[in-house]
Amino acid sequence: MELRQLEYFVAVAEERNFTRAAERVHISQSGVSAQIRQLERELGAELFDRSARSATLTVAGKAALEHARAALAAAGALGQAVGEVTDLIRGRLTVGMVIGCTITPLFDALAAFHRAHPGVEISLLEDNSDRLVEGVRAGTVDLALIGTATATPEGLGALMIISERLVAVVQAGHPLTSLPRVTLRDLVDLPIICMPPGTGLRTVFDQACAARNLRPLIALQASAADAIADLAGRGLGVAVLCDSMVGGHRDLTALPIDDVETPALLALVWKDTHGPAARELLVHAHRAFGTGRGRAPGREPGGAG
Repeated sequence: MELRQLEYFVAVAEERNFTRAAERVHISQSGVSAQIRQLERELGAELFDRSARSATLTVAGKAALEHARAALAAAGALGQAVGEVTDLIRGRLTVGMVIGCTITPLFDALAAFHRAHPGVEISLLEDNSDRLVEGVRAGTVDLALIGTATATPEGLGALMIISERLVAVVQAGHPLTSLPRVTLRDLVDLPIICMPPGTGLRTVFDQACAARNLRPLIALQASAADAIADLAGRGLGVAVLCDSMVGGHRDLTALPIDDVETPALLALVWKDTHGPAARELLVHAHRAFGTGRGRAPGREPGGAG
């Protein structure tokens, strides 16, 4: 008894026709008939009543059908299990990371995965968040750490890492520090230093301004939070960042932007159909970030780019 015989038997049973079954399994009708006859000889019973126009199961055929389906399913599961192990021995994994991000738990997850599966080749790709999301959707990127304005980009799974409101970052003594509260309208006539379009933080800022019909002056752009903070520290403008991005700059003051309620988010995203290597890396990511699936961990330095 061979698996292909069981496959042909199930095809004829479901199609109730030898010709359609032959088309389905891509061999000739005579080939299907010969294999079914061989199977019947091995089992010692006819599986189909061939006297009618359609191929109907005999009592023996009905008894055999579910067992044949189970055997084919078990063979498929066996192949999948071996394939997944093979992928984890000699696979490839492309991980995306938003430019300027220094979230060290991601690196911890990559290191732990590499120790467990040294045969998997890991590629790390830096890009802006929009392009990384496109890569994940297209399948060219397996997982990506992105900045985003929405908790879960459409069609993707997500592990939330950081959720923070925007702040205006200025030198000590800047006129903004004397205001009881800072709003977007207070910033609109000042030179702004911000991340480029396509990053999650910039998307939150642009959407908030557009909702109030404000057109801020974007004087300088940089992908790295430290560079943006350094430029603000030199008096070149007001930096728009997240609070955790300013932690290492004690000479700067971070002022919450009162009317921007939407937070900038940092998330690890993947497709629902991610492969075994990506699934395994995701397990290590949950451990590294200290979170269960779907729960947001505490802050990490680096910010939501």
